[in-house]
Amino acid sequence: MISARPFSYPYDGQLHPESTALLVIDLQEDFLSSSGYFARSGYDPTPLRAILPAVNALIRKARSVGVQVIHTRQGYRGDLADMTPYEKWRRQRAGLEGTDVLLRSSPGFQLVSDLDVSADDIIVDKTCNSAFTYTDLEHILRARGITHLLFSGCTTDVCVHTTLREACDRNFQCLTIADACASGDQYAHDAALHMVTVENGIFGALTDSQAVLDGLSSLPEKAPLSISESGNV
Repeated sequence: MISARPFSYPYDGQLHPESTALLVIDLQEDFLSSSGYFARSGYDPTPLRAILPAVNALIRKARSVGVQVIHTRQGYRGDLADMTPYEKWRRQRAGLEGTDVLLRSSPGFQLVSDLDVSADDIIVDKTCNSAFTYTDLEHILRARGITHLLFSGCTTDVCVHTTLREACDRNFQCLTIADACASGDQYAHDAALHMVTVENGIFGALTDSQAVLDGLSSLPEKAPLSISESGNV
């Protein structure tokens, strides 16, 4: 189990790597770079970049025990066909009209280069704050028998928390990793983490990356693929 509050995770003591996924939400250039969407909106991306070492450590440990790693990316089509009038208005109001910020055709849409991404990871692209809205994330999770989700990424109060809430409503067992999530607003970050634990864990449990690493270390390492299994000759 993983030490967490208000209860250790999972609640039933059954931690199985094959039914668990690590969600790494929106660690893209547009959020972490000094010239991306987040910075242009007046926020300091430094706290977001600061979580990369913890996230990468979690990714490596997750892979080593067979926990699926799933990255998400937020952005719109280059032709803006999937952007509503309200979203276009907000974009104009933020001074981003005519830019390639948050567009899938732009370099800012890509995951940051110092994030540990493997060919075996799954990438889910989205337009909304929740990774479940208008995506195939839930279908992927159900198809793979994944029932337990570990949350990391940015921002804690928006995309992480929106995805977390929807996951709970879909009866996934959720664990938020406090120091592997970040926001440009410290008050909002702290409040979002606090909300996980209210009402005896209404949005699951809350922990830190070291507790997750310790918990995953109790699981056996995933056996490397044989030559025939890997498809190599």
